Amino acid sequence: MDKVVTTAAEAVADIPDGATLSVGGFGLCGTPSVLIAALLEAGTSDLEAVSNNCGVDDWGLGLLLAQKRIRRMVSSYVGENKEFARQYLAGELEVELTPQGTLAERMRAGGTGIAAFFTGTGVGTQVAEGGLPWKYDEAGNVEVSSPAKQTQTFETAEGPREFVLEHAIVADFGLVRAWKGDRHGNLVYRESAGNFNNLAAMCGRTTIAEVEELVEPGEIPPAQVHTPGVFVHRVVALTPEQAADKRIEKRTVREVGER
Repeated sequence: MDKVVTTAAEAVADIPDGATLSVGGFGLCGTPSVLIAALLEAGTSDLEAVSNNCGVDDWGLGLLLAQKRIRRMVSSYVGENKEFARQYLAGELEVELTPQGTLAERMRAGGTGIAAFFTGTGVGTQVAEGGLPWKYDEAGNVEVSSPAKQTQTFETAEGPREFVLEHAIVADFGLVRAWKGDRHGNLVYRESAGNFNNLAAMCGRTTIAEVEELVEPGEIPPAQVHTPGVFVHRVVALTPEQAADKRIEKRTVREVGER
């Protein structure tokens, strides 16, 4: 039951080229930066990443992107990553942009064994009808576009409504960061750093968690567990320096005395 792995390098050593990763984080908050750095060092490439966004140009998944290690992204927005936008528009990267709530539910469904679900989000748009540019060629022409999705009308409290079928996401590996974790893999996230981490952990066939504080089994009250250990396969305890290394995506300040 002891799932602790000594180093991040050891934890990601068996992630092969071409693997699909579900990665926690929102912007730079709750990003498994140490595991991502270990993947970068390992030279793993041709990856497909499922994550809310792709970090920024010099942090998080943006580091892998800059080295052309990511082949495809499934995200809800481009965010502050200029290289992400450049590669997408230049035809160097395939991007499946997905409504944020739909992306979250697709990941949750993958973790709970639900193959697909109907949602009202995207009905009447290219999300349902197809034609969203997934990949451009070098000349700026659409090379790969999203397919049309199945729709169906259901009776609701407001009357008949149309819904679109979305398929679950199951990744080969999940990479997440937790505030606290025990040796059995039970995880606790701190406030907004939870974001997509629980979902990324759930939908990974093999999930690796980097934890800022490692505790012994039983020290986390069951009611406080956010991700049960059944979803987690490896735990990497961060050093105090690694745990403290956190970036702020946008810093807003004001002059002293200003209101």
